[in-house]
Amino acid sequence: MKRSLMCATAIGATAATVALGSGVATADSYAGQKYSDAAAAAGGAKKTIVIASRVGSRLALNDCIVTRSQNAPFLRGNKFKHVTDLVQFYLNCNGRVASPTNPGNSSASPEGRAAKAAEQDAATQESEEGS
Repeated sequence: MKRSLMCATAIGATAATVALGSGVATADSYAGQKYSDAAAAAGGAKKTIVIASRVGSRLALNDCIVTRSQNAPFLRGNKFKHVTDLVQFYLNCNGRVASPTNPGNSSASPEGRAAKAAEQDAATQESEEGS
């Protein structure tokens, strides 16, 4: 009896996994990129871009950071076809690192440390090229 119950449970769990999917997440290929770079990549993939959300107003649109993206979650037309040629971008238009006058990531956060290091590297390269 115990053996048949365990076997039935295993079969039921396998069937549920097959029916519902394993829930594997996919990486967001646009997240973390500047809008200009992400838009160029999406355009190259023949996708239409829609800005679903924008936080902040300190940066120009092309300098905003894509925090996440998603393919269109809706249907279109009389035949109710799933939209496959549209991607929605969620943008952060605050600065990469906070300053006394501009909002952004804390320089103590992982994102802020990375942005601060990138800014310092760019400044070092610029000063070396100018010499």
